[in-house]
Amino acid sequence: MPCVNCVGCSSTWSRPSSAYNRISFCGHLSSSGFYRCPLSLRSSCDANKYNLAVSCSSTSGPSDSNPEPSSNRKSYSRRWHNPLPRRRHPDQMPSSRIVRDWIDSDSTTPLSQERFTVVSYNILGDRNASHHKDLYTNVSFPYLKWGYRKRLICEELIRLNPDIICLQEVDKYFDLFSMMEKAGYAGSYKRRTGDNIDGCAMFWKADRFRVLERENIEFSQFGMCDNVAQLAVLELRKCKSRKILLGNIHVLYNPNKGDVKLGQIRSLCSKAHLLSKKWGDIPIVLGGDFNSTPQSPLYSFLASSELNIIEHDKKELSGQKKCRPTQVLETGSKSSNTIMFNSSSWTNEEIRVATGQENSYWAVHPLKLNSSYASVKGSANNTRDSVGEPLATSYHSKFLGTVDYLWYSDGLVPARVLDTLPIDVLCKTKCLPCKELGSDHLALVSELRFFYLWFTNGLSVFLQITRIIWYDTKPTSP
Repeated sequence: MPCVNCVGCSSTWSRPSSAYNRISFCGHLSSSGFYRCPLSLRSSCDANKYNLAVSCSSTSGPSDSNPEPSSNRKSYSRRWHNPLPRRRHPDQMPSSRIVRDWIDSDSTTPLSQERFTVVSYNILGDRNASHHKDLYTNVSFPYLKWGYRKRLICEELIRLNPDIICLQEVDKYFDLFSMMEKAGYAGSYKRRTGDNIDGCAMFWKADRFRVLERENIEFSQFGMCDNVAQLAVLELRKCKSRKILLGNIHVLYNPNKGDVKLGQIRSLCSKAHLLSKKWGDIPIVLGGDFNSTPQSPLYSFLASSELNIIEHDKKELSGQKKCRPTQVLETGSKSSNTIMFNSSSWTNEEIRVATGQENSYWAVHPLKLNSSYASVKGSANNTRDSVGEPLATSYHSKFLGTVDYLWYSDGLVPARVLDTLPIDVLCKTKCLPCKELGSDHLALVSELRFFYLWFTNGLSVFLQITRIIWYDTKPTSP
């Protein structure tokens, strides 16, 4: 399908005028949606067992690892190539009962025309799907097979056509890369440590972004299990003053290890802050499966930058134990956040892991984060909870709730998000994955826009002055 005034082309990008644009999960965009043109590039791959980064290079443009001077760089002008073969049998075409709406923000903040779309998606690793069949008792066997799910996942991503993709639970990276590369994406992969075979993967449009720096985090180095995270500094090719720091994480699942989960999130935020500072306080986007619910203390920690762990039982920090489907459907989206004054539940080592200090009960991080979905008011459908987050981003036989988020810092504002599904629609699938969706999670999608540079600079000066005044007038402790 030809491009319609898209980013990366010579014409001006424009969004459909309707505030509620719709995407149907049946192998095509609905009539009110739109396409933007990815590109087809040849790639060169450099991988090792635990850490892999792939960049696209061709006669159409430079690789990220060895950028050429702009005067010698050729333009990215190849036509979009759909890497997915056509479906040939009617049984291969899912029905269109899964429909998600684009919801526009009502923000009045002065914004530039420079924008980008980010996806965060836990795609359900092939090994996890086969080794935890008790979670998918209501899923027909063919819908659990990787071959079927891979096709749905890649079709969904290519149909959404985002600029940046953060994936979690990836254990078939090259299967995905072979398709995403043909659609114009470069990528990098970080496998979990230990005996695990899955990890995190990032993809970005090679014609829109170049990578200036990458960093991988192995939490095992800090005694925080085998999970990993990725950080990357991305620069817009057409506007070098615009840079973002992208983070991607899959937090430990185990609900009983709240100290480790908190430590992983705290470490990611701290390292993201340092890298952002290094490149001039650039805006930050953090995507991932945080394995914590919107009513949990871990969510509060992300949103408020601090948490007094002594007020909570470490086994209840994530809120996951209150999200069995029967519990959620009986009580609705409401959930108590009872304070548990339970200091005896924390050992000295758990306090050190959670807070980064041996003699402090306060966990803090240096970022000021907002959630894309909580910042954009939901539709009239039953899709949001009391804090504005989706009611559910994951659904299987033992869990129904939200654990996936797209966080952003100052300098960015969400222009719109792709709304999730109402609970009643989600429950009709009986369990994810299903015929139309290739994972037990829903993809989160947010279109983010930069502030105008003059507004960003003015805001930065204002905040610095405010901090100076606050510190000067802050009462000292006796």
